[in-house]
Amino acid sequence: MSRIRFSDFERIVFFTGAGMSAESGIPTYRGKGGIWAEYDYEDYACQRAFDRDPERVWDFHDRRRAAVRACEPNDGHRVVTAVQERRPGTLVVTQNIDGMHQRAGAAVTAELHGSLWRVRCDADEIVRDDDTVPMTPRKCSCGGYWRPDIVWFEDSLDHRVVCRAREALEACDLLVSIGTSAVVYPAAELPRIAVQRGAVTVEINLEDTPLSHLYQHRLRGKASDVLAELNR
Repeated sequence: MSRIRFSDFERIVFFTGAGMSAESGIPTYRGKGGIWAEYDYEDYACQRAFDRDPERVWDFHDRRRAAVRACEPNDGHRVVTAVQERRPGTLVVTQNIDGMHQRAGAAVTAELHGSLWRVRCDADEIVRDDDTVPMTPRKCSCGGYWRPDIVWFEDSLDHRVVCRAREALEACDLLVSIGTSAVVYPAAELPRIAVQRGAVTVEINLEDTPLSHLYQHRLRGKASDVLAELNR
């Protein structure tokens, strides 16, 4: 185990991916058991699918909401929250849409891929929180459908969210990347910012990723176990 300790740093950024929530029972997106091995995103997770059949897309996302709601934050989420409570300079940047960090009590600086628990009406330029399961009503008062506020396949990231993530990574003295596949771009490139700024870098994952070589400390194991050790 690395000699890194969270207590030695003031400006920590936790950069989390699907592997962070896998211990909670939430499927990852790629690899064995990944959600897109079972479903075709072109039917359920792109603007074209939503324009073609919004009811079908919402039926799918309601099932996802119900599945995520049935899960609970794991010990890894709780460690991140505990570190943030002790060290106010700690920030969370996540690729996850499940809201688990917030349910564990953490504040999230940037949700790069949006949230399963927000909806938006592009016609009225409204974004609001919504935790109903199933989501209801599906239509805005203008008559158009609420859309999940998620960065779907073929969407661009919100530049305002990316700016918040970049600012966090530029200022951190420790970057802890957890459970990311490092194949989802452009989010996968963001940790390079902390590397270039000279931060200490840690990758926590079950296996190597295409960007593992960037990290000074490559720790293999369950996120909750490794985080608990670093939090001692």
